[in-house]
Amino acid sequence: MKADDHELAARLADEAGRCLLELRARRRSEVDGKVLGDEGDTAAHELLLAALAEQRPQDAVLSEHGTAGPERSGGGRVWIVDPLDGTREFSEPDRTDWAVHVALAEDHRVRAAAVALPAAGLVLGTGSPPRVPAADGGPPRIAVSRSRPPEFVAAVATALGAETVPMGSAGAKISAVIRGEVDAYLHAGGQYEWDSAAPIGVAQAAGLHTSRLDGSPLVYDRPDPWLPDLLVCRPELAEPLLAAVAAAPGTPSEGSS
Repeated sequence: MKADDHELAARLADEAGRCLLELRARRRSEVDGKVLGDEGDTAAHELLLAALAEQRPQDAVLSEHGTAGPERSGGGRVWIVDPLDGTREFSEPDRTDWAVHVALAEDHRVRAAAVALPAAGLVLGTGSPPRVPAADGGPPRIAVSRSRPPEFVAAVATALGAETVPMGSAGAKISAVIRGEVDAYLHAGGQYEWDSAAPIGVAQAAGLHTSRLDGSPLVYDRPDPWLPDLLVCRPELAEPLLAAVAAAPGTPSEGSS
């Protein structure tokens, strides 16, 4: 890994985030939400790909919009980016739970990453990993999807005496765990690698537990970029959460999609 990969990930995430904020302020009174989301996604995608082509021409890129640069070779260097994670939230006035993801994977692990939360004025990166605040002593808080929370999460929450907190994009939910706003994020509906690579990289650098729902490691830069499920949580919650997930009715079986 190059010494400045951490800095490059953070800088590009920040630049794409600033581009999105400017576009959102300029266009949200002129177009409807879907058009605004599409425009933002395209603008951030073009910015990131142009910058990576200039700064890392020897590296492959895997994006929500396809691949770029050299052909991917298993285990090689590949930038995994999501130009706008949470187009729905981006297009809704005053929502802050959307993000920009920039990650570098090598040997199937995230080595450098940054998540920009532009509307919150934050960039979380692996160069200077965030410090996770101490738990507040209350019931565990589990971030779930606003629209598609896994059915088994209610049983998991009951088993742990936890509260569920609906939130927007995957990046925003994992960032909420990193920032101590919630204590865990469970996902079982399937995502692509670009949905989670960058926030997972930052979460790992911050010392949080990250895994599949069966406890196995998260693997990136695979031929098929589909990732069926994941768990991010405070380390002390990992064992009870994994046990509750395994016991809950309707939990996806190992390796399911």
